[in-house]
Amino acid sequence: MTVLLETRDLCKSFGALQVTQSVNLSLDAGARHALIGPNGAGKTTLVNQLTGVLRPTSGSVLIDGEDVTRMPAERRVSRGLSRTFQINTLFPHLTPLEAVAAAILERERESIGFAGRWLRGVSHRRAQLDEAQALLDSLGLGRDSGRLTHELAYGRQRILEIALALAAKPRVLLLDEPAAGIPEGESDELFAVLDTLPTEVAILLIEHDMSLVFRFATRITVLVGGAELVTDTPQAIAANPRVREVYLGKGKH
Repeated sequence: MTVLLETRDLCKSFGALQVTQSVNLSLDAGARHALIGPNGAGKTTLVNQLTGVLRPTSGSVLIDGEDVTRMPAERRVSRGLSRTFQINTLFPHLTPLEAVAAAILERERESIGFAGRWLRGVSHRRAQLDEAQALLDSLGLGRDSGRLTHELAYGRQRILEIALALAAKPRVLLLDEPAAGIPEGESDELFAVLDTLPTEVAILLIEHDMSLVFRFATRITVLVGGAELVTDTPQAIAANPRVREVYLGKGKH
């Protein structure tokens, strides 16, 4: 298998505080890998190092074998790394169709801006609009493509975030707590969308919802105190007494 995302002894310190400690991750093409751990485990710091928001104190990050440790975030996107965010980052007064088409234009380096400037050029962007509509259809958002984003149910807004990340045609997709804030009654739709994501894309899921984690992932890494406690199959993680002690507890999965 082709290793698309790899970290080697990744460390990050803020003064005397060591937040990630010699983390080694490896995601093959098509991976469905989850990263879990208690609050303060270093998950967000690790993701920010993967995406280029933070530079590691030591260690390295590789995308498809290329060392990108010192590469800025926007260039990592062009190398095939895309992400969603724990906190909603959408444009509330654009429609999903407009937002995804704009993301496609950005991927093609033809972006002419959002809102009024972009809308004035919409009639000349039929190929991007068609691609955007097809992507929204594939994620079950087609019927909402013409509504304003702020009118969508929150669960569907989280799915739109995934659509925007996929518009970049990533080889590696980082999903940062996609279920955060979703009412219980809307979570099944998100589960169904995750099951339909492109099989060739390597996905790293950071999530506190254990029902989502154990349904989606084929490998799970448990991070505690900034260090890898264990990486194993969902079945082995669920049965691991140390994992149950420090994070899962009884009946949490």
